[in-house]
Amino acid sequence: MKAALLLGFLMWQAGTADGPPVARPEHMRYEREISVAAGAGQACAALDAAVFPHAAPALTDVRIFPVGAAAGGAREVPFAVTMSEGVAEETEAAKVLNLGAGAGGTIVFDLEMPSRAYTDVALDLDPAVQDFIATATVSGMNKLGSTAEATRLGVFTLFDLTTQRLSRDTTLPLAESNFRYLHVVLKVTEAAGAKGGEFVPSMVEGAEVPPSREAQTIYTAVAETSEIATAGRESKASFTVPARVPVERISFVLAPGFSGNFSRDVKVSATAEAAGSSDGVGDDAAGDGRAALPEVVTGEILRVHTDEAGQAIRTERLGVPAILGANLQRAAKVEVTVENGDDQPLPIAAVRLEMRQRRICFDTAAAAGAGLALYYGDADLAAPVYDYERLFVAARKPVAAELGVERMNPEYKPEVVTLPFTERHPEVLWVVLICVVSALGVVALKSARNVGVRR
Repeated sequence: MKAALLLGFLMWQAGTADGPPVARPEHMRYEREISVAAGAGQACAALDAAVFPHAAPALTDVRIFPVGAAAGGAREVPFAVTMSEGVAEETEAAKVLNLGAGAGGTIVFDLEMPSRAYTDVALDLDPAVQDFIATATVSGMNKLGSTAEATRLGVFTLFDLTTQRLSRDTTLPLAESNFRYLHVVLKVTEAAGAKGGEFVPSMVEGAEVPPSREAQTIYTAVAETSEIATAGRESKASFTVPARVPVERISFVLAPGFSGNFSRDVKVSATAEAAGSSDGVGDDAAGDGRAALPEVVTGEILRVHTDEAGQAIRTERLGVPAILGANLQRAAKVEVTVENGDDQPLPIAAVRLEMRQRRICFDTAAAAGAGLALYYGDADLAAPVYDYERLFVAARKPVAAELGVERMNPEYKPEVVTLPFTERHPEVLWVVLICVVSALGVVALKSARNVGVRR
């Protein structure tokens, strides 16, 4: 009986460990004051790259408290973290209708558009058809065939200058529109260097409608350098990115006054440091120290400002999508290489690593009468669960808020975790268990003998 009671006590001790850690600002290493502009309702502040290396993975330890909460024991302020992306819209196909030949050698067709606002419309023209200049006269209408009542949306220049090594652009850059149908009259002529070919209606193979510009992604700079090294046929910029800082696009800034045309391939490589080599909060300590293989992303930057066949061509793309995973949990070396070929190196003034904009949003009522501060740096915390986040709807024009400079939390003190006796001395539990099992075995043996004697 005594042995069973002792065993029960020890098992109860084993189950009395503390629950999940509670968020307290004095146990977080870093803080940043939040300044909020005048106004009521939803306020949002952009999270910059400085937060990620010192916060736990996925920002699970980020909290907002009133200033001075460490002394007063105030409750945390509910918030929601948003990420800039065109979540409400995806690229959709536009159906080509009534495709045929028009007057004067034109190609005429209608596009059935998605039931939403749109801006750019990318025409899918036969890739085998090259070296051309095209003018696209575009009108909008809500009833198919009512061209007499259509609204003129503009005349746009499309081109393929493959022979001149200046790429291809077949996108109609419209002002934001929501017409149900677009009527397009396409006039195609040969560009310089063309080897001859037919421009017939069948070259129009389709069209795609990306998210409207308003729904497109906003980016925040993560790192920037103006140190560009040129060796042989390559221009290269190098970065060291701290652990967990997202990199999702590379953008280029050209020297002021440069007006040359170009089309250059870009290679982005990211190589994470060996596991366990960085020292931020929540580091990956489970690795084996082996060097990671490089992650490589490719793209193209271009600029074409020229007049061809009497038409002005103006197109420019100085950014490359590059979602890198090598540096999610470890610091990484990122190299951005521009392939110059036999051309002169581009006069690159700066190369930027960028991430999609993240914002932390909360209600301004929480800041009434007291300032707010952002706290992080406690890797043991689980992500918070707020009704505010579950019911969150982003305001179209939230109140502006801004994070101050990161600093060490002056109230910081390490959390003291008190473990139960059995966790501090696990060997005692095993000794007692062995003794109890032995005692119960002896009792059982004696009971069996007594039963045999009685018989």
